[in-house]
Amino acid sequence: MANCRRDPESEPESVFPREVGLFSDSYSEKSRFYFCGHVLSITQNFGSHLGVAAGVWDSALSLCNYFESQNVDFRGKKVIELGAGTGIVGILAALQGGDVTITDLPMALEQIQGNVQANVPAGGRVQVRALSWGIDQYVFPGDYDLVLGTDIVYMEPTFPLLLGTLQHLCGHHGTIYLASKMREEHGTANFFQHLLPQHFQLELAQRDEDKNVNIYRARHREPRPA
Repeated sequence: MANCRRDPESEPESVFPREVGLFSDSYSEKSRFYFCGHVLSITQNFGSHLGVAAGVWDSALSLCNYFESQNVDFRGKKVIELGAGTGIVGILAALQGGDVTITDLPMALEQIQGNVQANVPAGGRVQVRALSWGIDQYVFPGDYDLVLGTDIVYMEPTFPLLLGTLQHLCGHHGTIYLASKMREEHGTANFFQHLLPQHFQLELAQRDEDKNVNIYRARHREPRPA
């Protein structure tokens, strides 16, 4: 399993102690993570501007660990990450040889772009773009080999928008990986147990009891023979 602990030298980018960040509107923190032989330096810009998009969540680390332990092959694959936040998952996919598009709402793109520039060598096949589910997914192609998302299933009003986006983006023979903290109060289990299986063949790929994180793998259902 990858050593995904934060580097002990990780510090907020400030001359003040960490606690002072509680009294400011925002602060930045750099952390290092280790996956698949890569050292990822990820900046997280905490504050009211980015909200939940600022941090690296347990589900993102779990999915990166899964990709390493299962030796998931990204080489030559067309990959898109949804609701990327810091971009850590898409960045790892790019470093592993994928042709990657990392997406989120416009407010998060600057943070993602900074992390891409800090980790992906020049010439790496990665782009950062805005994507609002249910609104502009059709400006993206519908033939991705891999669609990735971590902790993006937590607001029930967005579930139909997310489903429509997944249906469009995932190619006929593509695979979706979704890692999620299983929060009962946010309807997360309902999404995976009842809504997603209506449109995709779904399986539980991994369960982390300690962190309450599930990783699901989904593919388009095969058409029934006439």
